Amino acid sequence: MNKIQKARAVRSGPLRGPVSVILDVSPLLLRSAGVKNYMYYWARSLADLAGENSLSLFPFMNSPAHFTHENSVVGPLSTIPRLGLLFGASRCPYPILNWFTPASDIFHASHQVPNPPRKARLTSTIYDMTTWLMPELHVAGNLRASGRNAERLFRKADGLIAISKCTRDDAVQILRLSPDKVEVIYPGIAPAFFQARAELSGETIRRYGLNKPYALYVGSIEPRKNVGRLLDAWQDLARDIREEFDLVVAGPWGWGDGAVYERLQSEIPGVRYLGYVPESDLPALTAAATVFSYVSLYEGFGLPVGQAMAAGVPVLTSIVSALPEVVGDAGLAADPQSREEIRRGLERLLLSPSLRSDLAQRGRTRARAFTWETCAQKSWEFFARIAGGSE
Repeated sequence: MNKIQKARAVRSGPLRGPVSVILDVSPLLLRSAGVKNYMYYWARSLADLAGENSLSLFPFMNSPAHFTHENSVVGPLSTIPRLGLLFGASRCPYPILNWFTPASDIFHASHQVPNPPRKARLTSTIYDMTTWLMPELHVAGNLRASGRNAERLFRKADGLIAISKCTRDDAVQILRLSPDKVEVIYPGIAPAFFQARAELSGETIRRYGLNKPYALYVGSIEPRKNVGRLLDAWQDLARDIREEFDLVVAGPWGWGDGAVYERLQSEIPGVRYLGYVPESDLPALTAAATVFSYVSLYEGFGLPVGQAMAAGVPVLTSIVSALPEVVGDAGLAADPQSREEIRRGLERLLLSPSLRSDLAQRGRTRARAFTWETCAQKSWEFFARIAGGSE
């Protein structure tokens, strides 16, 4: 196990501790979107703000310098044995990770490690409860994994992090968890989005061939993201609006209704499908958008919405799940089941520069509540509390 940074002192003052934490960053070995993004920035921020505490990354990893959603952060030759260890640990009835991890106060398990070591206090993160609330939108493997994680991780954990109040409340109600066991710690937004500006995005949007003002969606293409209804609402807009603006969809194919993917591939007039966009291009692509539309059916947080607000882009989102909690009064919201409400929201934003300017300013202010520094500081306090650290 490689130990990374007993890093510089925490800027907000001394932490309770010291605490030793092993952070399971297995999602960094896999193709993933939101969870991989969260894990990459969280691990780096925890290391930066460790103070006298210590942080190690499992399985046997150093802090990654960069990442892509599509591939492992350590390359094929290093990924295969690590995945083999994870596979063996998940299938073995004994906690074999006891032999492969050093002593620590906390083992924070990802959802890839349902049989964690038993020699440390156990914590984990709950991202959302959508497999329980909307099972019809998921493949069978996701449903099985969620049930397994609930039994082996969430119910047995000494403490849990929920990435929003909505996620905590849903988890407490559905899984009958003690509210005292689940702490809300919001994820952060990458600094690049706060620094992004439309006037600095020219090279990126030219590279993608975007030569008209555009509304933007960023996220995987799967049923929960409601992209099909967004396309319907877009095509319901008046022709002169669709001639002035494009709808740009950025994100890889996930699973579900193939008809949506076929529509995106069919070159609908005024709709541009970019497929997967590297993380390095997203701040510029987002900042250059006229509006950002993310009318998901359910989100545990909704990171693309936070990123758009940080970049100063007015947002249209959903009235459900954690999205109103994240956006507050800094965006417009629509019923994601209503094609007509989505259309009206798009129309209001696209036709009103003054509304866009107001929401862009509010969004930037609102987004400052979600930084990785704050997330890391609160996470270390959470770990110290679970470990029973001194005051």
